Amino acid sequence: MSYVIVGKFLSDLKEEFGKGGNELIKMAKLEKVDPGEKTIKEFVQEFRKVGKESGYKGKLLIENFKRGINEVIRQKLMESEHPP
Repeated sequence: MSYVIVGKFLSDLKEEFGKGGNELIKMAKLEKVDPGEKTIKEFVQEFRKVGKESGYKGKLLIENFKRGINEVIRQKLMESEHPP
């Protein structure tokens, strides 16, 4: 009988808090997209793929993208007349 109660408790716990874990995993994947030795085109392609999988949109994606790009490129984008 106690196994059933513990099993129910664990099931309820996973149902209630498991969703948050998925969100954290998605966010972590998004933040791990690193330009490294990639070209900007390769970085953008990878970021788009991970961003799409994450389900995030708008400002959150923009902020993560800006954090991920090379500092020199970021500065040039911010100084440009029509930043993307």
